[in-house]
Amino acid sequence: METNSKQNYTLEEVRELYYLPLLDLLFKAAEVHREHHNPREMQICKLLSVKTGGCTEDCGYCSQSLHNEAELERELLMKVDDVLEEARKAKEEGATRFCMGAAWPKVVDGRAFERVLDMVRGVTEMGLESCCTLGMVTKEQAEKLKQAGLHTYNHNLDTSREFYDKVVTTRTYDDRLETISNLSDAGIDVCSGGIIGLGESQEDRISLLHTLSQLEPQPESVPVNMLVPVKGTPMESNEKLDIFEWIRAIAVARILMPNAMVRLSAGRLSISKEAQAMAFLAGANSIFSGEKLLTTANSGDDFDHALLEELGLEPRKPFKEEVEVYGHVCNCKKDTQTA
Repeated sequence: METNSKQNYTLEEVRELYYLPLLDLLFKAAEVHREHHNPREMQICKLLSVKTGGCTEDCGYCSQSLHNEAELERELLMKVDDVLEEARKAKEEGATRFCMGAAWPKVVDGRAFERVLDMVRGVTEMGLESCCTLGMVTKEQAEKLKQAGLHTYNHNLDTSREFYDKVVTTRTYDDRLETISNLSDAGIDVCSGGIIGLGESQEDRISLLHTLSQLEPQPESVPVNMLVPVKGTPMESNEKLDIFEWIRAIAVARILMPNAMVRLSAGRLSISKEAQAMAFLAGANSIFSGEKLLTTANSGDDFDHALLEELGLEPRKPFKEEVEVYGHVCNCKKDTQTA
């Protein structure tokens, strides 16, 4: 199957890719990665929980849900100056994208949202790519975020449409897709991916990857999370997934969405550096660095800097529209994504 130029895959074609022998799949993914990106660059992102806990959604994996019994100290929305101080530290530590997450089911107009808009303005003025994940947003709220300078908004699909109601019941799959559409219409880059290890089948992973690839425009960033089981949540006893399934999902994501930044997100703390290197080979070119992702532990900065140095990888610059690939320039950003 030709993989270097085709971008509109059918579900059956995605299934065919997914079930390729793993090393064949990695080889195809690596080819696509090198065609569209500089394989020696890595985007470094930092994620900060600006409002923690108390969310009314019932996501079965999440420690921040009111429906779950995880031990978590709830925190009110942070002050703007405190968030900007964290952003400055992140920039000093090599991050080029700063993501702010609030445990809200949806954005509500008012003083809290206005405070977040001030955070976005400050982070953007600092020369960092600003990113938010705040739950569902309307078209009007997306426009306000865009006017404030927001670069990217994260809103994961989590899993397949078929498995979705086994994960969360307080919002629908179509609610998520509507938010993504509102963001795209406002000209904000969309970061959307999923979580591997929720109890889903391989067919669910195939369906999720197919759905992500069919978004118009395709996501600018695709996080591939490995479930971190949290005590007090319905998924605390989920069996750990074979690491090759995670790598397989990363490789297929790279082939289906060649221009996207494929991000290693939650779960990296328990994944060996050798497996992470294999994921980079398969096309992952973005990581969340730091010791915490919202409320779960993550690889620290020292580990990440040492790993990237050992592999000969360099931080990607912020707002980079073009990348140099083996001596020539390749414009990897779609016009539709910046319109």
